[in-house]
Amino acid sequence: MERRPNILLITTDQQHFTALGAVNDRISTPNLDRLCRVGMRFDRAYCASPVCTPSRATIITGQYPSHHGAWTIGVNLSEDRQTLGQVLSAAGYRTGLIGKAHFQSLAPPSLESQPILRDLDFWRGFNGPWYGFDHIELARNHADESHVGQHYALWMESRGFPEWREYFQPLAGESAAHAPALHPSGHYWARAGRHWALPQELHYTTWTGERSAAFIDDNADRPFFLWASFHDPHPPYTVPEPWASMYDPDDMQPGRVSPGEHARNAPHFAMTQQPAPDFGDWHKPFEAHGCSSHLYPGEDLKRDMAVYYGMVSFLDAEIGRLLDRLEALGLAGNTLVVFTSDHGHFLGQHGLVAKGPFHYEDMLRVPFIAAWPGRIPAGGARDAIQSLVDLMPTFLDAAGVAIPGQVQGMSQLSTWLGGPAVRDHAICENRHNPDMPHVTSYIEPRYKVSVYRRGPWGELFDLEADPGELRNLWDDPQSEPVKCGMLHRMVQGFLQAEPTENPRVAHA
Repeated sequence: MERRPNILLITTDQQHFTALGAVNDRISTPNLDRLCRVGMRFDRAYCASPVCTPSRATIITGQYPSHHGAWTIGVNLSEDRQTLGQVLSAAGYRTGLIGKAHFQSLAPPSLESQPILRDLDFWRGFNGPWYGFDHIELARNHADESHVGQHYALWMESRGFPEWREYFQPLAGESAAHAPALHPSGHYWARAGRHWALPQELHYTTWTGERSAAFIDDNADRPFFLWASFHDPHPPYTVPEPWASMYDPDDMQPGRVSPGEHARNAPHFAMTQQPAPDFGDWHKPFEAHGCSSHLYPGEDLKRDMAVYYGMVSFLDAEIGRLLDRLEALGLAGNTLVVFTSDHGHFLGQHGLVAKGPFHYEDMLRVPFIAAWPGRIPAGGARDAIQSLVDLMPTFLDAAGVAIPGQVQGMSQLSTWLGGPAVRDHAICENRHNPDMPHVTSYIEPRYKVSVYRRGPWGELFDLEADPGELRNLWDDPQSEPVKCGMLHRMVQGFLQAEPTENPRVAHA
Protein backbone atom coordinates (compact mmCIF):
# COMPACT_ATOMS: atom_id res chain seq x y z
CA MET A 1 0.00 0.00 0.00
CA GLU A 2 1.40 3.37 -1.03
CA ARG A 3 2.27 5.61 1.89
CA ARG A 4 0.17 8.73 2.19
CA PRO A 5 2.02 11.88 1.15
CA ASN A 6 3.89 14.08 3.55
CA ILE A 7 2.68 17.68 3.48
CA LEU A 8 5.07 20.60 3.94
CA LEU A 9 3.53 24.07 4.09
CA ILE A 10 6.11 26.86 3.93
CA THR A 11 4.91 30.39 4.56
CA THR A 12 6.40 33.83 4.88
CA ASP A 13 4.79 36.88 6.45
CA GLN A 14 3.72 39.87 4.40
CA GLN A 15 5.52 39.01 1.15
CA HIS A 16 4.58 40.93 -1.99
CA PHE A 17 3.61 38.61 -4.81
CA THR A 18 6.42 40.01 -7.00
CA ALA A 19 9.14 39.38 -4.38
CA LEU A 20 10.04 36.16 -6.17
CA GLY A 21 12.96 35.66 -8.52
CA ALA A 22 10.89 33.64 -10.98
CA VAL A 23 8.84 36.77 -11.80
CA ASN A 24 11.26 39.53 -10.79
CA ASP A 25 14.90 39.56 -11.87
CA ARG A 26 15.75 42.22 -9.28
CA ILE A 27 15.53 39.73 -6.41
CA SER A 28 17.44 36.49 -5.87
CA THR A 29 15.38 33.50 -4.64
CA PRO A 30 17.16 30.48 -6.16
CA ASN A 31 15.42 27.91 -3.97
CA LEU A 32 11.92 29.24 -4.55
CA ASP A 33 12.77 29.39 -8.24
CA ARG A 34 13.86 25.75 -7.96
CA LEU A 35 10.50 24.92 -6.37
CA CYS A 36 8.80 26.64 -9.33
CA ARG A 37 10.75 24.39 -11.71
CA VAL A 38 9.65 21.17 -10.00
CA GLY A 39 6.11 22.40 -9.33
CA MET A 40 3.46 24.85 -10.47
CA ARG A 41 3.36 28.60 -9.82
CA PHE A 42 -0.08 30.11 -9.36
CA ASP A 43 -0.09 33.83 -10.13
CA ARG A 44 -3.63 34.63 -8.91
CA ALA A 45 -3.53 33.50 -5.28
CA TYR A 46 -5.30 35.54 -2.58
CA CYS A 47 -5.37 35.72 1.18
CA ALA A 48 -8.70 35.52 3.01
CA SER A 49 -7.71 38.58 5.05
CA PRO A 50 -4.71 40.93 4.67
CA VAL A 51 -3.99 40.75 8.41
CA CYS A 52 -1.87 38.15 10.23
CA THR A 53 -4.16 36.48 12.79
CA PRO A 54 -7.29 36.15 10.64
CA SER A 55 -5.29 34.91 7.65
CA ARG A 56 -3.38 32.34 9.70
CA ALA A 57 -6.51 31.17 11.45
CA THR A 58 -8.10 30.69 8.03
CA ILE A 59 -5.20 28.46 6.98
CA ILE A 60 -5.75 26.05 9.88
CA THR A 61 -9.58 26.14 9.98
CA GLY A 62 -10.54 26.38 6.31
CA GLN A 63 -12.97 29.12 7.28
CA TYR A 64 -13.22 32.83 6.60
CA PRO A 65 -12.49 35.21 9.51
CA SER A 66 -16.18 36.10 9.83
CA HIS A 67 -16.81 32.44 10.68
CA HIS A 68 -13.75 31.25 12.62
CA GLY A 69 -13.99 34.29 14.89
CA ALA A 70 -10.41 35.59 14.93
CA TRP A 71 -11.44 38.51 12.75
CA THR A 72 -8.38 40.72 13.35
CA ILE A 73 -5.17 40.93 15.33
CA GLY A 74 -5.72 41.20 19.06
CA VAL A 75 -8.50 38.59 18.86
CA ASN A 76 -7.80 35.03 19.99
CA LEU A 77 -8.72 32.07 17.83
CA SER A 78 -10.78 29.81 20.09
CA GLU A 79 -8.77 26.74 21.03
CA ASP A 80 -11.80 24.51 20.61
CA ARG A 81 -11.97 25.17 16.86
CA GLN A 82 -11.44 22.10 14.70
CA THR A 83 -8.18 22.57 12.83
CA LEU A 84 -6.19 21.08 9.99
CA GLY A 85 -3.57 19.69 12.37
CA GLN A 86 -6.22 18.09 14.54
CA VAL A 87 -7.91 16.32 11.62
CA LEU A 88 -4.62 15.10 10.14
CA SER A 89 -3.35 13.97 13.53
CA ALA A 90 -6.52 11.91 14.04
CA ALA A 91 -5.86 10.35 10.63
CA GLY A 92 -2.40 9.18 11.68
CA TYR A 93 -0.23 12.10 10.63
CA ARG A 94 2.43 13.60 12.87
CA THR A 95 1.71 17.33 12.83
CA GLY A 96 4.03 20.21 13.64
CA LEU A 97 4.29 23.99 13.58
CA ILE A 98 7.72 25.61 13.67
CA GLY A 99 8.05 29.40 13.65
CA LYS A 100 5.36 32.04 13.87
CA ALA A 101 1.84 31.19 15.02
CA HIS A 102 0.06 34.48 15.88
CA PHE A 103 -3.24 32.76 16.63
CA GLN A 104 -3.58 34.76 19.85
CA SER A 105 -3.24 38.32 21.11
CA LEU A 106 -0.60 40.09 23.17
CA ALA A 107 -2.99 40.27 26.14
CA PRO A 108 -2.57 37.78 29.02
CA PRO A 109 -3.36 34.94 29.55
CA SER A 110 -2.57 34.31 25.87
CA LEU A 111 0.43 32.03 25.29
CA GLU A 112 1.65 34.71 22.90
CA SER A 113 1.81 37.50 25.48
CA GLN A 114 4.17 38.77 28.15
CA PRO A 115 5.24 37.68 30.71
CA ILE A 116 4.79 34.10 29.50
CA LEU A 117 6.70 34.79 26.27
CA ARG A 118 9.89 35.08 28.34
CA ASP A 119 9.04 32.41 30.90
CA LEU A 120 11.60 29.99 29.51
CA ASP A 121 10.92 27.40 32.20
CA PHE A 122 7.39 27.11 30.83
CA TRP A 123 8.53 26.77 27.22
CA ARG A 124 11.19 24.26 28.19
CA GLY A 125 8.39 21.92 29.20
CA PHE A 126 5.77 22.72 26.56
CA ASN A 127 5.84 21.64 22.92
CA GLY A 128 2.11 21.02 22.42
CA PRO A 129 -0.37 19.87 21.56
CA TRP A 130 -1.75 23.28 20.60
CA TYR A 131 -4.39 24.11 17.98
CA GLY A 132 -4.18 20.53 16.76
CA PHE A 133 -0.43 20.49 16.24
CA ASP A 134 1.24 17.57 18.01
CA HIS A 135 4.53 19.45 18.22
CA ILE A 136 5.16 23.20 18.29
CA GLU A 137 8.25 25.41 18.49
CA LEU A 138 7.32 29.09 18.50
CA ALA A 139 8.67 32.61 18.23
CA ARG A 140 6.31 35.59 18.38
CA ASN A 141 8.58 38.50 17.45
CA HIS A 142 9.35 40.20 14.16
CA ALA A 143 12.92 41.44 13.81
CA ASP A 144 14.12 42.96 17.10
CA GLU A 145 10.67 43.36 18.69
CA SER A 146 10.44 42.91 22.45
CA HIS A 147 8.02 39.99 21.94
CA VAL A 148 11.03 37.68 21.64
CA GLY A 149 11.12 34.55 23.80
CA GLN A 150 9.49 31.11 23.66
CA HIS A 151 11.35 28.21 22.03
CA TYR A 152 13.48 30.59 19.96
CA ALA A 153 15.04 32.10 23.10
CA LEU A 154 15.71 28.61 24.46
CA TRP A 155 17.47 27.75 21.21
CA MET A 156 19.64 30.88 21.39
CA GLU A 157 20.68 29.96 24.91
CA SER A 158 21.45 26.40 23.82
CA ARG A 159 23.80 27.95 21.25
CA GLY A 160 25.77 29.67 24.00
CA PHE A 161 24.03 33.04 23.63
CA PRO A 162 22.54 33.93 27.04
CA GLU A 163 22.83 37.65 26.27
CA TRP A 164 20.16 37.52 23.54
CA ARG A 165 18.03 40.15 25.32
CA GLU A 166 20.63 42.79 24.48
CA TYR A 167 19.80 42.45 20.77
CA PHE A 168 16.05 43.01 21.04
CA GLN A 169 13.94 45.99 22.05
CA PRO A 170 13.80 46.07 25.85
CA LEU A 171 10.97 45.41 28.22
CA ALA A 172 10.55 47.79 31.14
CA GLY A 173 13.64 47.63 33.33
CA GLU A 174 15.82 45.97 30.69
CA SER A 175 18.58 47.26 28.45
CA ALA A 176 19.23 46.46 24.81
CA ALA A 177 22.73 47.56 23.94
CA HIS A 178 22.79 45.99 20.47
CA ALA A 179 19.20 46.50 19.30
CA PRO A 180 18.76 48.81 16.30
CA ALA A 181 17.71 52.34 17.16
CA LEU A 182 14.13 53.33 16.46
CA HIS A 183 13.62 55.43 13.36
CA PRO A 184 13.12 59.16 14.10
CA SER A 185 9.95 59.12 11.95
CA GLY A 186 8.23 57.01 14.60
CA HIS A 187 6.92 54.53 11.99
CA TYR A 188 6.70 51.11 13.60
CA TRP A 189 8.05 49.36 10.51
CA ALA A 190 11.34 51.29 10.29
CA ARG A 191 14.66 51.15 12.09
CA ALA A 192 17.28 53.88 11.91
CA GLY A 193 19.93 51.21 11.32
CA ARG A 194 18.87 48.45 8.96
CA HIS A 195 21.98 46.37 9.75
CA TRP A 196 21.22 44.25 12.81
CA ALA A 197 24.19 43.20 14.95
CA LEU A 198 22.56 39.85 15.76
CA PRO A 199 24.63 37.15 13.97
CA GLN A 200 22.75 35.45 11.15
CA GLU A 201 23.42 32.03 12.67
CA LEU A 202 21.34 33.13 15.69
CA HIS A 203 18.53 34.76 13.72
CA TYR A 204 15.00 33.36 13.89
CA THR A 205 15.08 32.63 10.14
CA THR A 206 17.99 30.26 10.74
CA TRP A 207 16.18 28.83 13.77
CA THR A 208 12.98 28.20 11.78
CA GLY A 209 14.89 26.44 9.02
CA GLU A 210 17.04 24.37 11.36
CA ARG A 211 14.20 23.25 13.62
CA SER A 212 11.90 22.51 10.67
CA ALA A 213 14.61 20.30 9.20
CA ALA A 214 14.91 18.55 12.57
CA PHE A 215 11.15 17.86 12.55
CA ILE A 216 11.48 16.28 9.11
CA ASP A 217 14.38 14.15 10.35
CA ASP A 218 12.45 13.01 13.41
CA ASN A 219 9.37 12.01 11.40
CA ALA A 220 10.86 10.65 8.20
CA ASP A 221 9.44 7.17 8.88
CA ARG A 222 5.75 8.19 8.96
CA PRO A 223 3.42 10.62 7.21
CA PHE A 224 3.82 14.13 8.55
CA PHE A 225 2.31 17.56 8.13
CA LEU A 226 4.70 20.40 8.92
CA TRP A 227 3.98 24.10 8.78
CA ALA A 228 7.36 25.87 8.52
CA SER A 229 6.22 29.39 9.31
CA PHE A 230 8.90 31.99 8.57
CA HIS A 231 8.51 35.47 10.10
CA ASP A 232 9.97 37.72 7.43
CA PRO A 233 9.84 39.92 5.37
CA HIS A 234 7.42 41.51 7.83
CA PRO A 235 8.69 44.87 9.19
CA PRO A 236 10.58 46.22 11.11
CA TYR A 237 13.15 46.44 8.33
CA THR A 238 16.31 45.17 9.96
CA VAL A 239 18.31 42.03 9.23
CA PRO A 240 21.87 40.75 9.88
CA GLU A 241 24.67 40.80 7.39
CA PRO A 242 25.29 39.73 4.70
CA TRP A 243 21.61 40.11 3.88
CA ALA A 244 21.35 43.74 5.03
CA SER A 245 23.83 44.79 2.31
CA MET A 246 22.90 42.28 -0.37
CA TYR A 247 20.88 44.83 -2.34
CA ASP A 248 21.84 48.39 -3.23
CA PRO A 249 19.10 50.88 -2.30
CA ASP A 250 19.94 52.85 -5.46
CA ASP A 251 18.85 49.85 -7.52
CA MET A 252 15.45 49.66 -5.87
CA GLN A 253 12.34 50.89 -7.67
CA PRO A 254 9.54 51.41 -5.12
CA GLY A 255 6.03 52.10 -6.29
CA ARG A 256 4.55 55.58 -6.23
CA VAL A 257 1.24 57.35 -6.20
CA SER A 258 -0.11 58.55 -9.55
CA PRO A 259 -1.46 62.11 -9.59
CA GLY A 260 -5.20 62.14 -9.04
CA GLU A 261 -5.65 58.37 -8.65
CA HIS A 262 -7.24 58.67 -5.19
CA ALA A 263 -9.78 61.27 -6.32
CA ARG A 264 -12.13 58.43 -7.35
CA ASN A 265 -11.54 56.40 -4.18
CA ALA A 266 -13.08 56.44 -0.72
CA PRO A 267 -11.76 59.40 1.34
CA HIS A 268 -9.37 57.34 3.48
CA PHE A 269 -7.14 56.69 0.47
CA ALA A 270 -6.37 60.37 -0.12
CA MET A 271 -6.04 60.94 3.64
CA THR A 272 -2.93 58.74 3.65
CA GLN A 273 -1.22 61.38 1.52
CA GLN A 274 -1.77 64.08 4.16
CA PRO A 275 0.79 64.91 6.89
CA ALA A 276 -1.59 64.42 9.84
CA PRO A 277 -4.93 62.93 8.76
CA ASP A 278 -7.78 62.48 11.23
CA PHE A 279 -9.26 58.99 10.97
CA GLY A 280 -11.53 59.66 13.93
CA ASP A 281 -13.41 56.68 15.28
CA TRP A 282 -11.64 54.26 12.96
CA HIS A 283 -9.12 53.96 15.81
CA LYS A 284 -11.69 52.79 18.36
CA PRO A 285 -11.05 50.84 20.50
CA PHE A 286 -7.55 50.20 19.09
CA GLU A 287 -5.32 51.73 16.46
CA ALA A 288 -6.20 50.58 12.96
CA HIS A 289 -3.12 49.56 10.99
CA GLY A 290 -2.46 51.82 8.03
CA CYS A 291 -4.97 54.50 9.01
CA SER A 292 -2.38 57.25 9.23
CA SER A 293 -0.12 59.30 7.01
CA HIS A 294 1.82 57.22 4.50
CA LEU A 295 4.10 60.08 3.49
CA TYR A 296 7.60 58.65 3.70
CA PRO A 297 10.94 59.87 2.32
CA GLY A 298 11.79 58.25 -0.98
CA GLU A 299 15.38 57.41 -0.02
CA ASP A 300 14.19 55.74 3.18
CA LEU A 301 11.72 53.70 1.17
CA LYS A 302 14.51 52.52 -1.13
CA ARG A 303 16.58 51.46 1.88
CA ASP A 304 13.58 49.67 3.33
CA MET A 305 12.98 47.87 0.06
CA ALA A 306 16.62 46.76 -0.14
CA VAL A 307 16.40 45.25 3.36
CA TYR A 308 12.99 43.73 2.54
CA TYR A 309 14.55 41.96 -0.44
CA GLY A 310 17.47 40.87 1.76
CA MET A 311 15.02 39.32 4.22
CA VAL A 312 13.41 37.33 1.40
CA SER A 313 16.76 36.08 0.11
CA PHE A 314 17.74 35.05 3.65
CA LEU A 315 14.62 32.96 4.17
CA ASP A 316 15.03 31.53 0.66
CA ALA A 317 18.34 30.05 1.79
CA GLU A 318 16.61 28.31 4.70
CA ILE A 319 13.85 27.06 2.41
CA GLY A 320 16.67 25.49 0.41
CA ARG A 321 17.75 23.68 3.55
CA LEU A 322 14.29 22.07 3.79
CA LEU A 323 14.16 21.07 0.14
CA ASP A 324 17.65 19.59 0.41
CA ARG A 325 16.62 17.64 3.50
CA LEU A 326 13.64 16.10 1.75
CA GLU A 327 15.90 14.99 -1.09
CA ALA A 328 18.60 13.62 1.21
CA LEU A 329 16.05 11.51 3.09
CA GLY A 330 14.42 10.25 -0.10
CA LEU A 331 11.14 11.99 0.78
CA ALA A 332 10.93 14.57 -2.01
CA GLY A 333 8.96 12.30 -4.34
CA ASN A 334 6.19 11.72 -1.82
CA THR A 335 5.94 15.17 -0.27
CA LEU A 336 3.42 17.81 -1.29
CA VAL A 337 5.18 21.15 -0.80
CA VAL A 338 3.25 24.42 -0.86
CA PHE A 339 4.85 27.84 -0.51
CA THR A 340 2.86 31.02 0.07
CA SER A 341 2.52 34.06 2.35
CA ASP A 342 -0.21 35.14 4.75
CA HIS A 343 -0.85 38.44 2.91
CA GLY A 344 0.81 41.07 0.78
CA HIS A 345 2.65 44.33 1.38
CA PHE A 346 3.00 47.87 0.06
CA LEU A 347 6.38 49.22 -0.97
CA GLY A 348 5.22 52.63 -2.18
CA GLN A 349 2.52 51.42 -4.57
CA HIS A 350 -0.32 53.97 -4.66
CA GLY A 351 1.68 56.04 -2.16
CA LEU A 352 1.23 53.36 0.52
CA VAL A 353 3.61 51.56 2.86
CA ALA A 354 3.26 48.31 4.83
CA LYS A 355 -0.48 47.49 5.08
CA GLY A 356 -3.95 48.85 5.76
CA PRO A 357 -7.57 48.79 4.53
CA PHE A 358 -6.59 49.35 0.90
CA HIS A 359 -7.57 46.31 -1.13
CA TYR A 360 -5.18 46.62 -4.01
CA GLU A 361 -3.57 43.49 -5.47
CA ASP A 362 -0.37 44.43 -3.62
CA MET A 363 -2.20 43.76 -0.34
CA LEU A 364 -4.42 40.81 -1.25
CA ARG A 365 -2.36 38.73 -3.67
CA VAL A 366 0.31 36.36 -2.40
CA PRO A 367 3.06 34.30 -4.04
CA PHE A 368 1.98 30.66 -4.39
CA ILE A 369 3.81 27.51 -5.49
CA ALA A 370 2.65 23.89 -5.25
CA ALA A 371 4.99 20.98 -5.95
CA TRP A 372 4.46 17.22 -5.81
CA PRO A 373 6.82 15.32 -8.14
CA GLY A 374 5.03 13.07 -10.58
CA ARG A 375 1.62 14.48 -9.63
CA ILE A 376 1.69 18.27 -10.10
CA PRO A 377 2.95 19.25 -13.58
CA ALA A 378 6.44 20.71 -13.33
CA GLY A 379 7.65 24.11 -14.46
CA GLY A 380 4.40 25.80 -15.36
CA ALA A 381 2.45 28.86 -14.26
CA ARG A 382 -1.31 29.27 -14.12
CA ASP A 383 -3.83 32.03 -13.48
CA ALA A 384 -6.38 29.72 -11.83
CA ILE A 385 -7.61 31.59 -8.76
CA GLN A 386 -6.34 30.25 -5.44
CA SER A 387 -7.39 31.20 -1.91
CA LEU A 388 -5.72 30.43 1.39
CA VAL A 389 -9.12 29.25 2.66
CA ASP A 390 -8.61 26.28 0.33
CA LEU A 391 -5.39 25.00 1.89
CA MET A 392 -7.07 22.87 4.58
CA PRO A 393 -9.51 21.05 2.26
CA THR A 394 -6.85 20.56 -0.40
CA PHE A 395 -4.36 19.05 2.05
CA LEU A 396 -7.04 16.76 3.46
CA ASP A 397 -8.00 15.69 -0.05
CA ALA A 398 -4.36 14.90 -0.88
CA ALA A 399 -4.11 12.84 2.31
CA GLY A 400 -7.31 10.94 1.55
CA VAL A 401 -9.06 12.36 4.60
CA ALA A 402 -12.70 13.47 4.62
CA ILE A 403 -13.24 17.23 4.62
CA PRO A 404 -15.32 18.39 7.62
CA GLY A 405 -18.63 20.07 6.84
CA GLN A 406 -17.75 23.34 8.56
CA VAL A 407 -14.90 23.96 6.11
CA GLN A 408 -15.73 26.83 3.74
CA GLY A 409 -12.87 26.40 1.31
CA MET A 410 -12.79 23.96 -1.59
CA SER A 411 -10.22 21.39 -2.61
CA GLN A 412 -7.87 22.70 -5.28
CA LEU A 413 -6.19 19.33 -5.74
CA SER A 414 -7.62 18.62 -9.17
CA THR A 415 -6.51 22.07 -10.36
CA TRP A 416 -3.02 21.56 -8.93
CA LEU A 417 -2.82 18.21 -10.74
CA GLY A 418 -3.46 19.96 -14.06
CA GLY A 419 -7.26 19.99 -14.27
CA PRO A 420 -9.50 23.00 -14.88
CA ALA A 421 -9.91 25.77 -12.34
CA VAL A 422 -12.33 24.86 -9.55
CA ARG A 423 -12.69 28.40 -8.21
CA ASP A 424 -14.01 31.38 -10.21
CA HIS A 425 -13.63 33.99 -7.46
CA ALA A 426 -11.86 34.85 -4.25
CA ILE A 427 -13.23 36.66 -1.20
CA CYS A 428 -11.06 38.81 1.06
CA GLU A 429 -12.37 40.15 4.37
CA ASN A 430 -10.80 42.95 6.40
CA ARG A 431 -12.38 44.08 9.65
CA HIS A 432 -9.97 45.84 11.96
CA ASN A 433 -12.25 47.28 14.65
CA PRO A 434 -15.87 46.46 15.58
CA ASP A 435 -17.24 49.07 13.16
CA MET A 436 -14.63 50.55 10.79
CA PRO A 437 -12.39 49.99 8.96
CA HIS A 438 -14.37 47.08 7.58
CA VAL A 439 -14.18 46.16 3.88
CA THR A 440 -14.73 43.00 1.86
CA SER A 441 -13.58 42.33 -1.69
CA TYR A 442 -14.82 39.92 -4.31
CA ILE A 443 -12.32 39.09 -7.07
CA GLU A 444 -12.97 37.39 -10.40
CA PRO A 445 -10.42 36.79 -13.17
CA ARG A 446 -11.10 40.21 -14.73
CA TYR A 447 -12.86 42.44 -12.20
CA LYS A 448 -12.59 43.17 -8.50
CA VAL A 449 -15.19 44.92 -6.36
CA SER A 450 -14.80 46.14 -2.77
CA VAL A 451 -17.61 47.22 -0.44
CA TYR A 452 -17.41 49.04 2.92
CA ARG A 453 -19.56 48.44 5.96
CA ARG A 454 -20.73 52.04 5.90
CA GLY A 455 -20.66 54.95 3.46
CA PRO A 456 -21.49 55.11 -0.25
CA TRP A 457 -17.96 54.33 -1.43
CA GLY A 458 -16.44 51.29 -3.01
CA GLU A 459 -13.92 50.18 -5.60
CA LEU A 460 -14.39 48.48 -8.93
CA PHE A 461 -11.27 47.73 -10.93
CA ASP A 462 -10.84 46.15 -14.35
CA LEU A 463 -7.70 44.11 -13.67
CA GLU A 464 -7.32 43.31 -17.36
CA ALA A 465 -7.51 46.84 -18.77
CA ASP A 466 -6.09 48.54 -15.66
CA PRO A 467 -3.67 46.10 -13.95
CA GLY A 468 -2.15 48.95 -11.94
CA GLU A 469 -5.57 49.72 -10.41
CA LEU A 470 -5.36 53.42 -11.13
CA ARG A 471 -8.93 54.01 -12.31
CA ASN A 472 -11.71 53.18 -9.87
CA LEU A 473 -14.89 52.50 -11.87
CA TRP A 474 -17.28 52.44 -8.88
CA ASP A 475 -19.02 55.70 -9.91
CA ASP A 476 -18.50 55.30 -13.67
CA PRO A 477 -21.98 55.24 -15.31
CA GLN A 478 -20.79 53.06 -18.19
CA SER A 479 -19.54 50.44 -15.70
CA GLU A 480 -22.85 50.24 -13.84
CA PRO A 481 -23.89 46.91 -15.44
CA VAL A 482 -20.53 45.35 -14.50
CA LYS A 483 -20.82 46.70 -10.97
CA CYS A 484 -24.34 45.34 -10.51
CA GLY A 485 -23.35 41.94 -11.85
CA MET A 486 -20.31 41.78 -9.59
CA LEU A 487 -22.31 42.74 -6.50
CA HIS A 488 -24.91 40.08 -7.29
CA ARG A 489 -22.25 37.40 -7.74
CA MET A 490 -20.52 38.63 -4.58
CA VAL A 491 -23.65 37.83 -2.57
CA GLN A 492 -23.84 34.46 -4.29
CA GLY A 493 -20.21 33.89 -3.31
CA PHE A 494 -21.14 34.46 0.33
CA LEU A 495 -23.99 31.96 0.00
CA GLN A 496 -21.73 29.38 -1.64
CA ALA A 497 -19.26 29.72 1.22
CA GLU A 498 -21.84 28.99 3.92
CA PRO A 499 -20.60 25.91 5.81
CA THR A 500 -22.71 22.78 6.17
CA GLU A 501 -21.47 21.53 9.52
CA ASN A 502 -24.36 19.11 10.07
CA PRO A 503 -25.79 17.05 7.18
CA ARG A 504 -29.50 16.77 6.60
CA VAL A 505 -30.44 13.22 7.58
CA ALA A 506 -34.25 13.13 7.37
CA HIS A 507 -37.31 14.76 5.82
CA ALA A 508 -38.01 16.59 9.09
